[in-house]
Amino acid sequence: MRDNIDKNIPAQYATIALKTKALGFEMPSDLQTGSLLKTLVASKPGSRILELGTGTGLATSWILSGMDSGSQLVTVDNNGLLLEVAREQLPDVRIQFVCADGYEWLTGYKGERFDLLFADAMPGKYDLFEEAFALLNSGGIYFIDDMLPQPNWPEGHAERVASFIKMLEQRNDLTLTKLGWSTGIIIAIKTRNNK
Repeated sequence: MRDNIDKNIPAQYATIALKTKALGFEMPSDLQTGSLLKTLVASKPGSRILELGTGTGLATSWILSGMDSGSQLVTVDNNGLLLEVAREQLPDVRIQFVCADGYEWLTGYKGERFDLLFADAMPGKYDLFEEAFALLNSGGIYFIDDMLPQPNWPEGHAERVASFIKMLEQRNDLTLTKLGWSTGIIIAIKTRNNK
């Protein structure tokens, strides 16, 4: 078995990847992360999905390709230029694109909970984790990538990652699996809601 992804890639992926490169955006999600996201989304029919950190929409295209007709995606990014690529390439009534500061959005959101959260930005992962995790339904999936050393990590980030992983491992309201694969994936299932 090989784990490279060369089939069932979203139709828009190649165009988004070209536009991403042209913009000089150097933090895109990879194919393996995307494929796993698609699979997890497909396991949640009729779901509400939250993506924190749309970027240009590479991962968003995978999420969309796993969604059924009854699912909805809210995707948040603070960079309007990047978000416009995603909005242009992924016109779909099931997606709500939100151009907002993730910190402000997380602390101000008062809507329904979600069944899957892909935290691909600082807010929702390293910052405001509790606020983001509280937005998941019991049984919801919390998905993060980039847990293995990346060339774009700033000084001191490795220690922050280690501390974050340790915090997740010590919680009693989730079950998690760490995958030393792709860019380093953690999948956590929320096992209960806090009151």
